[in-house]
Amino acid sequence: MDISLPGEGGARARYHLVGQPVQPAIGAPFSRIAYAAAHVVADPLEMTDPWSKPAVDWDKTMAFRHHLWRLGFSIAEAMDTSQRGMGFDWSNAKELIRRSIAEARTVEGADLASGAGTDHLPPATARTIDDVISAYEDQFGFIEGQGGKTIMMASRALAAVAKGPDDYISVYDRILSQTSGKVILHWLGDMFDPALKGYWGSDDFDAALDTVVAIIERHASKVDGIKISLLDAGKEIALRNRLPDGVVMFTGDDFNYPELIAGDGERHSHALLGIFDAIAPVANAALVKLADGDRAGYDALMAPTVPLSRKIFEAPTEYYKAGIVFMAWLNGHQEHFSMVGGMQSARGIRHYADVFRLADQAGLLADPELAVARMKSLCAVAGV
Repeated sequence: MDISLPGEGGARARYHLVGQPVQPAIGAPFSRIAYAAAHVVADPLEMTDPWSKPAVDWDKTMAFRHHLWRLGFSIAEAMDTSQRGMGFDWSNAKELIRRSIAEARTVEGADLASGAGTDHLPPATARTIDDVISAYEDQFGFIEGQGGKTIMMASRALAAVAKGPDDYISVYDRILSQTSGKVILHWLGDMFDPALKGYWGSDDFDAALDTVVAIIERHASKVDGIKISLLDAGKEIALRNRLPDGVVMFTGDDFNYPELIAGDGERHSHALLGIFDAIAPVANAALVKLADGDRAGYDALMAPTVPLSRKIFEAPTEYYKAGIVFMAWLNGHQEHFSMVGGMQSARGIRHYADVFRLADQAGLLADPELAVARMKSLCAVAGV
């Protein structure tokens, strides 16, 4: 099967599909905790003002979560993959969290944790650390009131008002001392969100690392783990090696996840990844191989997903969600390629053509004929 795709310099080139769709192993256990950060499905027919009034297709959004649960994944809900802070506001996130927690109760063994942040507090209006604490308390209170588990997301408002590490310590001490259950922390780098530059009170990684470790050590009984998203395996390993017993590392490194999950024989990372949304069938098959002790089989399946992930998460990384939703559309999980806030326009047609090629080579086009038809329609709109 061939398709004409745009290439370098705008030239068109015939591409011959080579991949065979990888079949997941339904019901087989993993030896790693694997959270997929799931996207939301927009409703283009209801979007009268796409930039400022998001409309969500709740049925399709919940159906995608059932797809991930069926493949054995836990779900990290209402995170940046669902466009928190980029078109998807707290009022919609509350409805997403409420619905997802209710859906999880209908699925035996389903696991879900939801993002608690401060995004209903605009950074420009935050004046004090107490403002940030109050905003976190609002979101923690809602999630815990629904009976949910929490992921403490990084705060733009805290980054805006904090004067140094002590302010971060004050906020995290207050929230972690109050939470009713264990929390997953999230260290999100500024490549994902430029407003988070200097998080933890320093631009120096070693200084920030010391601050994070001190917070975790003081609250080890309340911290389930920490997700680090810096796209730097060495930095993740440095933090992983300093975590106290009982606190786990969740890799958020969408560039280097296969080796971090596999580990070095002594330590390994679990996972909380946006890319799992797009590569779930292959990641499922690979994680089953790893659980069976077949490292070579795991590597063989995971390796082709890395060029795809690196393309989806290429700079400007904050727009990676477009590639995630593009993959869902190619694979028939939604009938349109529209996103909250019109975010599909954040990437160009050559980017999507590259994602298409790499998805095929990784065995991630579940129905190649459907994917080709949809890619042709997108190319046509772009004048290709």
